[in-house]
Amino acid sequence: MTATALADETAAPVLSPMLQRLAAERATGALMRDRGTLYLADGKVVHAESPATPGIDVLLTRGGALRREGWWDAVAEAGAGQRVGRHLVDSGRVPGGALELCHLGALYDAAFFALAPTRTPARFRYGVAHWIGPVRPVPVDAVQRETLRRRELLDRIWPDAAVDTAPLARTGRPSDTPVPVGRRRVLERVDGVRTATGIAQELGRSAFHVLVDLRRLAAAGLVEPVPAAAPGAPDPGRIAFPEVTADPDVALLRRLRDALEAL
Repeated sequence: MTATALADETAAPVLSPMLQRLAAERATGALMRDRGTLYLADGKVVHAESPATPGIDVLLTRGGALRREGWWDAVAEAGAGQRVGRHLVDSGRVPGGALELCHLGALYDAAFFALAPTRTPARFRYGVAHWIGPVRPVPVDAVQRETLRRRELLDRIWPDAAVDTAPLARTGRPSDTPVPVGRRRVLERVDGVRTATGIAQELGRSAFHVLVDLRRLAAAGLVEPVPAAAPGAPDPGRIAFPEVTADPDVALLRRLRDALEAL
């Protein structure tokens, strides 16, 4: 095998051509996509955010590595200088290793959603930096590889992606095998209203890991997406008011008809 063929075989898949171009030009700024934002410095991903997943603040505070007030103190003291991460470590609030683990977890988690297929054009703002500051930059190729690996893993577990975004309900079927404790906590929050994102936010867990649990629960027949209401279907939570018409005789006749049909 030639060196060129080997390079082609090991090259990371291109999930975002714009992101690939920005990496090649060693750009610094914010790549804003439909479901999240990737922050770059010298062509590497230094942070990522998505409304679909808890941020690093939630992962640190819900996981017990940092008190909530300690996070906001760090933001107030070092946010303007874009060195919140460094300040957390230097002030002794968070060990360096714990910060790196939470940061990488939040980065890969948000990037997974930010790089989801979309028809909305991406935008890049040069020079924009995130206030978390430098923690551990990640090459674009590594982010794309990890995103693709996660997609393939989810599809192997359960191929229906509706589980990822729709409100979920329990099926009521018994489980053939015991449900592990962590997965059971996810199952307990499936109520016909919450989505995967809502469950992840409540638990303070990686949204991707919650997706893994939910797809396993779907594969076991324990949860399913709530069917979308048909267009024009009445909303069950809406109060039905009597029909109003400008002709009182017509309204009266309809009420009489309804009364007779009810006999």
